[in-house]
Amino acid sequence: MRIKDVGENVKKIKFLVVVALIFVLAACGSGIPNALNYEVSDFSYVNQNGEDFSLKDLEGKVWIADMIFTNCDTVCPPMSAHMAKLQGMVKEEGLDVEFVSFSVDPEVDTPEVLKEYAEGYSDDLSNWHLLTGYTIDEITVFAKDSFKALVAKPEGQDQVLHVIKFYLVDQNGTVLKEYNGVENTPYEEILADIKTIQ
Repeated sequence: MRIKDVGENVKKIKFLVVVALIFVLAACGSGIPNALNYEVSDFSYVNQNGEDFSLKDLEGKVWIADMIFTNCDTVCPPMSAHMAKLQGMVKEEGLDVEFVSFSVDPEVDTPEVLKEYAEGYSDDLSNWHLLTGYTIDEITVFAKDSFKALVAKPEGQDQVLHVIKFYLVDQNGTVLKEYNGVENTPYEEILADIKTIQ
């Protein structure tokens, strides 16, 4: 066999090894089967304490996100109650997780309003960030781009149409999985998934 042929064979083998590694790494991924793999858009909003809060503050952290508004008279109260319960379970398990609730009615939901609302559900808001400080148009685009989620406030209405999911987001700002936040919220499944990626 000529030296040139040996060189070509070595190149082919190297190429096949690289391709195989790519497939192996892609299969490993997050460890979450059928992960959604949505990328959260960069953001810089304001939390319930009137402080700036951005995607950068969540770098390297696992977080659970949802979308609510304080004037909601249907799905938001159970969602927030389930979020608070999940927050307590995470604490009991000793897991390091942040919770982020994006208001879908930012003109009504000032930081003060959000803080009062949150205090009705949890006595520990150190890792629960309720966000506002943007327009309804901005949150509509952000929800669609980051979570493939609908947000719409019909004209002349005080209620907002929005998604009722909890989202598991990894340390890189990638949305991996969604869960029902209103009914039969799968707490144990969420905890298991958090442990898988931490």
